[in-house]
Order: sequence, then structure tokens, then C-alpha cells
Amino acid sequence: MQAVALIHEEDGAFGVSFPDFPGATTVGRSIDEALAKAVEALAFHIEGLAEDGDVPEARTLSQLKCDPIFNEDAKGAAVAYVPYSPPTKAARVNLTFDEGLLVRIDAAASATGKTRSGFLAEAARERLIGFGGSPKKVAGRRRSGRQIRK
Repeated sequence: MQAVALIHEEDGAFGVSFPDFPGATTVGRSIDEALAKAVEALAFHIEGLAEDGDVPEARTLSQLKCDPIFNEDAKGAAVAYVPYSPPTKAARVNLTFDEGLLVRIDAAASATGKTRSGFLAEAARERLIGFGGSPKKVAGRRRSGRQIRK
């Protein structure tokens, strides 16, 4: 699936927003960087909406052009399609944790009003930003999160 994105340039920075997904925004130093970040920002935003149970259907550009608010927002903007995958149903998994770590996870989840699964899913989504689905090092850390010694 694809969502329509609006790209505005201001003072050399490029901002991306999604008319059908208010609150999903990102910025880049170039159009290419902004669009690359937009894919991740939209995916993260849609996952959050799915947790709340309300993911709107993305409209086509033709449908959006009939919307006066879109037409106003689109003035001076470039338009792009950004791909996304709609959320799928949850899958049950069996994980093993250090007992002390599990106690800390449960306390943090409780303090934030989340379930253990919800807390871990959110932590995983935050950690996966920038990975683009492929394993790679990020800022001197292995995928496990342990510091790499030099």
C-alpha cells in the first residue's frame, strides 16, 4: 500500500507529512533523506495507531484532491507516495529472560500502564528504527545492544 506524502522545503530543510495520518512527520536535509525517514516514520506511526485499534485507510491522490483542506496544505508542496505495510495480527511467541530483567520489565510496563507484551513490542519498534529490516551495526553497538569493544 502507499500513502500520499506532502514535502515542504523551508530554509534548506525538507519536512514530510501525511494528510491521512496526522502526527506522522519527519524532516531531512535533502528530499531523499526526508523520504527515506518518512518510510520509517509512517511505519512507526501506523504501528502505534494499530495498538489503539484505529488505522485509517489511506486515500488516493485523486480522492485527496477533492478535499479542500488537502488542497490548502498542498500549496507549494511536492507530492510523493510512501509505501507502507498495513498492520497484521499479533503472533504469540515464547521468550526466555533473566528473572531480574523480567521483574524490571514488568515494573516498567506497569508504571507506564502497558502490558508486558505491549511494553516489549514498543521497545522493539523503537530499537528497530533505522534498521530498515536488515541487520547492521548502529552507532558502535551490535544488534544485541551490547557495546562493541575496540
